[in-house]
Amino acid sequence: MLLQSLVTSAPLILLAVTFSSLLLVVLEKTQEYFKMRQLGKRPRSLASWFPWLGFDIIYASVQAAKNNESYEGWKKKTDAFGYTFEMTLLLQRMVFSVEPENVKAILTSQFYDFGKGELFHKMWYPFLGDSIFATDGEKWHNSRQLIRPQFIKDRVSDLHIFERHSQKMVSIIRNVGGRTIDIQDLFFRLTLDTATDFLLGQSVNSLESPQVGFAEAFANIQQIHNTMERLGPLHHFFPKGTYKKDLATLNGFVYPFVEKVIRMAPEELESKGGHNYNFLHALAGFTKDQKVLRDQIVAVLLAGRDTTAVTLSWALYELSRQPHYVQRLRQEILETVGPTDAPTYEHLKNMRFLQHVLNETLRLYPAVPFNIRTALKDTTFPRGGGPNGRDPVAIPKGTPVAYSAMIMQRRVDLFGPNANEFRPERWDGPAPKAWHYIPFNGGPRICIGQQFALTEMGYFLVRLFQTFEEVHYMDTEPQKARIEITISCAGGVNVQFREAGIV
Repeated sequence: MLLQSLVTSAPLILLAVTFSSLLLVVLEKTQEYFKMRQLGKRPRSLASWFPWLGFDIIYASVQAAKNNESYEGWKKKTDAFGYTFEMTLLLQRMVFSVEPENVKAILTSQFYDFGKGELFHKMWYPFLGDSIFATDGEKWHNSRQLIRPQFIKDRVSDLHIFERHSQKMVSIIRNVGGRTIDIQDLFFRLTLDTATDFLLGQSVNSLESPQVGFAEAFANIQQIHNTMERLGPLHHFFPKGTYKKDLATLNGFVYPFVEKVIRMAPEELESKGGHNYNFLHALAGFTKDQKVLRDQIVAVLLAGRDTTAVTLSWALYELSRQPHYVQRLRQEILETVGPTDAPTYEHLKNMRFLQHVLNETLRLYPAVPFNIRTALKDTTFPRGGGPNGRDPVAIPKGTPVAYSAMIMQRRVDLFGPNANEFRPERWDGPAPKAWHYIPFNGGPRICIGQQFALTEMGYFLVRLFQTFEEVHYMDTEPQKARIEITISCAGGVNVQFREAGIV
């Protein structure tokens, strides 16, 4: 009798639950509406066939990523809706902006209003833990204080690691004998070897043995996180078997180094210096917490390997299609360093055209092209709201806010009519205005390893073009940008080199 009664009542119970849920959503949205009216104005809104849910927007985003058209998709949105707009995805309002004043607010002028947020920390915790890239507040501050001393000038200007691995890279290209090579693949292996050497004191030697399981796992983890970010709350339904396997591979690689350094006596750590120095030894001088060491190593490996590799790859993509820039760069290198000498830190800093090539590459292809924060309190953006787009934008606590250095740094109103073209000579003129150019972010979260990365990339380019006088792009199809955490060349960078003095 009871069972029959429950079966009979089931439709009514379902209807009541559905009605109650809808009522809660309506009440929350009503409260949000009045709160935003008190804070500021709304920007233009991205239309959806599924109000409050945005299934079509999510689907389009996932498909664009799959087709390596994420930049084009978001660029079309800014063209249609302006430099600041909002959308609602799965009941969550989100604001997107490529307005310098709003980016400045996120990164510095209203720094404490925005952060990674608890949802970001929770999603990324298995990979990045409590590292500098996944935390806010005291945890973030402690991580930054722990890492900062390892990137002082004395460390950055010690170039022996770069020299060792650049010679291996040059040797591999020489052995190809003028045949086509994917230089992006080589750069990823090169920067992995350099990063593991610097961080752990032992390179994985992927230049010599390309099939490194750890490297594949590391790349897979990032790709999966990229997909989960686009899915939003739906990421809970994403299958994670491969993800867990790759995490086990990553941890299986890092933890033995951590455990080894933990067992070292303080006097043994203090004795490490000169070319025996590595990042992990330095961190272990401050803490022996296994989890802290693991998290910081993984975070800096992510920042130090992938960002450098993709920037070098885009630089070669552009240079290989414009030989006059190769000639100008090579001339500067030969006049400053000579054909065989190793460049010094001072050489690298003083080569203006080399710096212009790197700056222009980072303008068109910032290593991290899109970024996201969460409002940690009720706040506003300086502009983008109201009918004219000039009023403050209401940002209630918990609102995700996204920005794109890539789209902003290609705005023709900021960088001129040739903003989408690779023109290193533009840097001969005045520097971009503040917050128009942010390849390393800015404010308190500005990249600690900025000088290290610029030095490393400059060093490899010098060694490359001391040896090779020409490089030619061999593909006919337009290059697409694969945007995950970083921005890589979707089709690789297939080029042919001609060694100096060889006809």
